[in-house]
Amino acid sequence: MKRREFFALAGATMLLPKTALAQNVPEMLVYDEGLVAEHLAKGETVFVDFYADWCGTCRAQDRVINKLRAANPSYDKAMTFIKLDWDLFGDGDLSKSLNIPRRSTLVVLKGDKEIGRVVAGTSKAQIKELLDAGMAAAAS
Repeated sequence: MKRREFFALAGATMLLPKTALAQNVPEMLVYDEGLVAEHLAKGETVFVDFYADWCGTCRAQDRVINKLRAANPSYDKAMTFIKLDWDLFGDGDLSKSLNIPRRSTLVVLKGDKEIGRVVAGTSKAQIKELLDAGMAAAAS
């Protein structure tokens, strides 16, 4: 096998798990002003991911979230998932009202209450605990 073919095949192989996983998990809604309030007003439980494309911690969190959502579709039935681009809305009203300290913050909300948050955490256990808390809040 030629080196060029090897690298092309290796690169394609690395993309397969992400592509397969992405097909099993619905895309998060993309945040715009008022979107979170709109879903909370409907009585929904909302998971907000304050991320930045360039943030390594955010990418690590995204991988864990997607794996957990793929393993348990009940999360998507229980919660609305929204991605908020920190570079666009980090200084916005929602970030300020929730006292979000930085990108790579994950927050679950229901009604006028914060159910929980993870700041810069990437462990499966931490993020699963937050998702489980959101699912419990949605059931109540």
